[in-house]
Amino acid sequence: MTTSHTEAHPTQPRRNPRQARSIERVNAILGTAAELISEKGIDNTTMSAIARASNMSLASLYRYFPNKSAIIHAIAERHVEQLDQLLREHLPVLDFESGLDHLIDLYARFYRHEPGYKEIWSGVEGMPELRALDQRELFMNARELHEASQQLLPDLDEKRRWLVSMLLPRTCGSILRLATTLPEDQASSLVEELKVLVRTYLTSLSQKP
Repeated sequence: MTTSHTEAHPTQPRRNPRQARSIERVNAILGTAAELISEKGIDNTTMSAIARASNMSLASLYRYFPNKSAIIHAIAERHVEQLDQLLREHLPVLDFESGLDHLIDLYARFYRHEPGYKEIWSGVEGMPELRALDQRELFMNARELHEASQQLLPDLDEKRRWLVSMLLPRTCGSILRLATTLPEDQASSLVEELKVLVRTYLTSLSQKP
């Protein structure tokens, strides 16, 4: 017996829009859903509420997305793409001082203020589809950092540089996600401590024995 695409991949959209109007409609749906999730939380955001807020019928919404999980996954993918763009833009000027601090600040701001990010990614461990996306993002970031670190850490052997390149995004991501759960003043202090931690670690790696 064959399985339909929707049944096999319940978190995938029903259609991949190619026309500008359809792309705009999907982006509007995802933006509206992210705002609702930020306001009401994931559990209290329903497909019906997303349809109403998007000024469309529920049947029309289902033509784009089979369920709420597919919408959440699509929003999460947009988050990953935006963060990857941030990293790519700043890798060429990355250093152990102001460049690194600035990148951490950008990520911290995104984690805290991007609609839906905190609510969606705080539950990553309970959503297998998001765990896979999170793992993919980790290795994507690690590869980019590994390449950039050849100039920053030229004396570090290849195997250790790869471990460092995995450790840094995972550690920073975990701490920055924790910061989103704290009051803003505590979160700011935690981010500053993260900068000290990362800078001290990288400086120790750059020092020849």
